[in-house]
Amino acid sequence: MVRLPGRGGDPAQRDASGVERTRRRFARRQWARRWGVWRRLGLALVALAVVAGGVWLVWFSAVLGVDRVEVRGSEVLTEAQVREAAGVEPGRPLARVDLEAVQRRVETLAAVRGAEVRRQWPDGVLVEVEERTAVAVVDLGGSLRGLDRDGVVFTSYEQDPGGLPRVRVVGEPDRQALQEAAEVVSALPTDLAGRVDHVDVETVDRISLVLRDRRVVLWGSAERSEEKARVLEALLTAREAERYDVSVPGQPVTAG
Repeated sequence: MVRLPGRGGDPAQRDASGVERTRRRFARRQWARRWGVWRRLGLALVALAVVAGGVWLVWFSAVLGVDRVEVRGSEVLTEAQVREAAGVEPGRPLARVDLEAVQRRVETLAAVRGAEVRRQWPDGVLVEVEERTAVAVVDLGGSLRGLDRDGVVFTSYEQDPGGLPRVRVVGEPDRQALQEAAEVVSALPTDLAGRVDHVDVETVDRISLVLRDRRVVLWGSAERSEEKARVLEALLTAREAERYDVSVPGQPVTAG
């Protein structure tokens, strides 16, 4: 009998062939598992390297360092004055700039009422300032200074800028008295403020207005200033007098 190829055969050979195939399949599965482990490990290392590189790039390198400081809102101050006060180190990684510290430094400038500091990626810092606005001019030691609504003296004038009431301090300048005077001036309507020549401040509760026509208004303290302004406007329209006392707005008094 002649055996056909591929059929039958020696059982020992068939067993050996089967064992070899099983061994190869096992080896392939082992290799696949090892390759999967190494592949995951490699991907993890790559991801770690990317993260580490990103951290270095953002926090420690000069690639994303400060190259410019932009200033907005400055009119009384120059941009250079604001930048100097901000004290932002050129080339410092932008992510490591202490924005709150920069804001505090800028706000030490007398002319700055408030500031906001932001990052401008990839290489800039933006400093926006709100400057103080003078509501009156005060003569301190022979120097004309701007007084804002908070009673802060913040700028100097070589000559009277005009259009602003003038505050005269009787005796030693007092911060609280200046604050009271600023509050009084800020409460005056525009038309009434334009009629005021100057404000005399003796103490916090002894404030007087001297109008441009030399009439005098006893104001008292800054308390209820808006009500006092309304009463004074009505009195100026209704009655000619040399002196007006609105320190108690519910009981105004005129004389002369």
